[in-house]
Amino acid sequence: MARVALDLLNETGLDGLTLRAIAKELDVKAPALYWHFKDKQALLDEMATEMVRGAAADLAGTPDADWQTSVTTAMRALRRMLLRYRDGAKVYSGTYFTDTSYAAPVEVQLRRLTEAGFTTGAAARALMTAMSYTIGYVIEEQASGPRPGAAGAEGAAGAAGAEGAAGAAGADGAGGEGYDLVARAERLKDYPLAAAAGEEMFRGYEDGFEAGLAAVVAGVGVTLLGPGARPV
Repeated sequence: MARVALDLLNETGLDGLTLRAIAKELDVKAPALYWHFKDKQALLDEMATEMVRGAAADLAGTPDADWQTSVTTAMRALRRMLLRYRDGAKVYSGTYFTDTSYAAPVEVQLRRLTEAGFTTGAAARALMTAMSYTIGYVIEEQASGPRPGAAGAEGAAGAAGAEGAAGAAGADGAGGEGYDLVARAERLKDYPLAAAAGEEMFRGYEDGFEAGLAAVVAGVGVTLLGPGARPV
C-alpha cells in the first residue's frame, strides 16, 4: 500500500495525496484504508519507511572508506532517494519510521565516525547535521525544480533556497522551469552583491549540493573532531 502511495505521489504531489485517492488507485472503498492507517500522517510514516527500505544499502555509505567519504556517499544516496519522489523530502521530513530498517545504515555511519575518534555524541551530531543539510536542500530543490521523471530531475538548474521556493510560480520563475537570473539581477540592481550571488545560489542544484556538503563535512570535522573541538 505504501508503494502504491509513493507511485501516486509522483502524479499528485503531497497536497493531492489523499486516502481517498489511494483507495481509488487500489479499487477499494476509502474507509477500508483506515484499518491500516488511522490518518494521513500514519500513511506518510509508512511511506518514509518504505523509501528507506529500498535504499538502506546505499545509505550505509562506502565500505572501508574514511569517515568523510562514507558520510559524503551516504548523503548523496539520501538525496537520490528523496529526489525519486515528487515532494519526497517533505514526505520524509518529520516522520516516524514504522520499523527498524533505518537503523542499520545509521549504525554503520556512527561506527565509522566513532572509530575515527568522534565521541558517540559528536558522531550523532555530525550525522544529524549532514542529514539535516541534505533534507533541507532537497526540500528547496523540489519546491521549484523538475518533477521526478522530467528531464534533468536529479541535476536540474534553477531556483533553490528561500527565494526560489517562494517565487516558484512568481515573476522570476514559474512552474519549476527555473529561476530567471536576468530578471532577478534587474530587480536587485540596487543590491549588487545580492544580485551577483544569484548565479551561485540558483543555478545548478548538483554543484550547489556538492559544494554545501563538502563544507558541512569539513565543518563537522573541525568543530566536532579537530583540536579544540567542543565536547559533545
